[in-house]
Amino acid sequence: MERKTKITAEDGKQEIVITREFDLPLELLFKAYSDAEIVGQWMGTKVVKMENKKHGGYQFETTDDKGNVVFRANGTIHAFIPNQKITRTFEMENVPFGVQLEVCEFERLTDDTSRLHIHSIYESVAQRDQVLKLPFAQGIDMAHNRLQDIVNKLK
Repeated sequence: MERKTKITAEDGKQEIVITREFDLPLELLFKAYSDAEIVGQWMGTKVVKMENKKHGGYQFETTDDKGNVVFRANGTIHAFIPNQKITRTFEMENVPFGVQLEVCEFERLTDDTSRLHIHSIYESVAQRDQVLKLPFAQGIDMAHNRLQDIVNKLK
């Protein structure tokens, strides 16, 4: 099955561009990225903190059946413009990938459709390439499919 989320990674560059069109109004797509309860559902993780403002922060955490933390990510929000843009850092703990900068832009296509454009910049080409060796593309496509399904129920 073809992935709906498109990943572009040019050789020799330390960036990834992610693009996805959703059958969702712009406001609902933005809400899916800014409402802690919805984010937790489509990402499949607990949202420990989400401060949607300039200089705000966020933290995600996933635990196993015994309560051990198996995934933790956090960052600082540098820009938060409702229904337009979120600029933030993203850092996973206990992995060798370093901090990345994410610029998430939200675009209205029609009253019922919208586009998400994420520009992620890594500290180095090597770090970006490490991420691409993981099942990154499949994972983000699956997460975006869940986002579409979950938010469809909010319409």
